[in-house]
Amino acid sequence: MASVNKVILVGNLGRAPEVRYTPDGAAICNVSLATTSRWKDKASGEPREETEWHRVVMRGRLAEIAGEYLKKGGSIYIEGRIKTRKWQDKQSGADRYATEIIADQMQMLGGREGGATHEQTRSPSHTAAPTDPDIPF
Repeated sequence: MASVNKVILVGNLGRAPEVRYTPDGAAICNVSLATTSRWKDKASGEPREETEWHRVVMRGRLAEIAGEYLKKGGSIYIEGRIKTRKWQDKQSGADRYATEIIADQMQMLGGREGGATHEQTRSPSHTAAPTDPDIPF
């Protein structure tokens, strides 16, 4: 049977991207992405929220773009897959694990200045939409 390992996240960067290069020159970028769930507590009616932090890894050209353009606090959309790495701690010899999102797509959200998108900064059109009484909606 086929399986699927697909992750889609929209959140904010907790710190500036960290870009490094492998010995063969390939770029790797690590970012810390926060996603926040909000709900109203059923018992008290008080608003609640919970933030989850995700380790995101980008490689190649995507890593270079992320390192150049992403900033702490910026909003991004990520698509990728979950991968858990295992290694041994050098000091204790204990097994260590890290679960990461290996991103294959990234979209910067919120525009260049102050989080406004192009659509939000355009002035509204002064022409009214045409009306037609035969349109069923």
